[in-house]
Order: sequence, then C-alpha cells, then structure tokens
Amino acid sequence: MERKVPFAEKEIYHLYTRGVEKRDVFKEQTDYDRFMLLLMLCNSNEPVIFGNLRKKYRGFPSIQMLEQERSKDTLTDIIAYALMPNHLHLIVRERQAGGISKFMLKLMTAYSMYFNTKYERSGPLFTRPFRSQHIDTDGYFEWAFAYVLLNPLELFQKEWKERGLANSRDAAHFMYTYRYGSFCDYFGKVRPEKCILSREALPVEVSDLRNIDDLLAALSRDAESYQEKSFGEPVKVPALV
Repeated sequence: MERKVPFAEKEIYHLYTRGVEKRDVFKEQTDYDRFMLLLMLCNSNEPVIFGNLRKKYRGFPSIQMLEQERSKDTLTDIIAYALMPNHLHLIVRERQAGGISKFMLKLMTAYSMYFNTKYERSGPLFTRPFRSQHIDTDGYFEWAFAYVLLNPLELFQKEWKERGLANSRDAAHFMYTYRYGSFCDYFGKVRPEKCILSREALPVEVSDLRNIDDLLAALSRDAESYQEKSFGEPVKVPALV
C-alpha cells in the first residue's frame, strides 16, 4: 500500500503496530528477547540467518549477541522503543532511502516466522500496514519520546493517563525494572540492550528529561493536539499528576 506521506532520509517517525485482532504477540520473556535482538539484526542490509547465529553463540543467551552483531551500516537510527504484550512503538530516523520500509519488512517477517513456528500458528501476526507519523517539530518529538518510553505504564496501572498515577514512586520503580523498552537505557543502569539505540540521532537535547516526572511533564504539554496528530482522534487531556 502506498503511503500518503513517504519516508524521507534524515527525518524522524513514530511507528506503531499491534497484533491482528489485538492478540498478544509477546507471550514470554524469550519472545521479547528475540524481538529486541531482531531490532538490531534486521536494521541492516545483511540477511538474518538465525541458524548460523545459533551455531556461533551456542550455549549463550540470545541477548548477548547484541554487542557482537551490531551493524555499522544501519537502515535506520532507533531512538526509542516500547514492547507491550499486544503492540509495540518505535521512534526511528531514516538513514538511507527506503530504510524504514526495508527494516520494518525484515523485522515483522522475521519475528512472525519465529512466533508462528513456536506457537504452531499460521497467517499474519501484525496488522498491516504498520502506522507511522512524521515527527516534524522539537515539541512533538519530546511528547512522542515521552509517550513511547512511558507506554509500559499501562501494565502497571490501566487508564493511568486519564486518572493519574495512584502511586508515582511505585510507578517509577516499575519503569526502572521493565526490560522491554528503552526507558532504562536513558534513565537506568547500563545494559547490553543499550546498543540497539542511536542516541546521536536525538533531534533535541534530552538531558533536561532526568526522570519519570520530567517525562510526565513533557507528555502533558499539548497532549490533546499531539494525541490527535498521532492517532487520528481527539482525547481528553491526560490527568498525569
């Protein structure tokens, strides 16, 4: 399907998709780990041949391949991501013409093949095509960056945006311990997964975003207009505090 607004080199986009029929696409830790590994392996022009990798790293957890297999000639710069049981969000910058489309095709195909084989199913796993929104201002970037990094809070407290966080201290602890997103790569301890990201692609300085409270503040700025721009429907301004 032809996109209304084609991807352009050096521009930044918020990408998101979910499982077909809103089904879970990550069921256990090994599924998340496989997808995070694929975020890096599929972000190049090289084919992904897992049989060869299994032989090379036999006996080692797949996540340990990250630092060893990172490509220098990437299709995109991955700035942020969040993996949820039935959907995912990415913020990426296109590095070469057609890079985002090629990256997402490789990523969705490789993970769907893994998932369908493991769980003995067939057919599409993700809704197609994946959705995208051009991030065209610094303000919109800060909002989208906060939105993606804090997306896992839905697992801590449903409808937290509308009702506010019941316990901000426990929410912060949850975010610092949630492995399947890039929040802790920016605000937590150093871990192997950090090499998935290209921090040099950040369009604005995020040093002012020091903790979860700063992200909440960024998410509350122009929340209604940015939410409508991203997802095509107006919402009430979140009650984040």
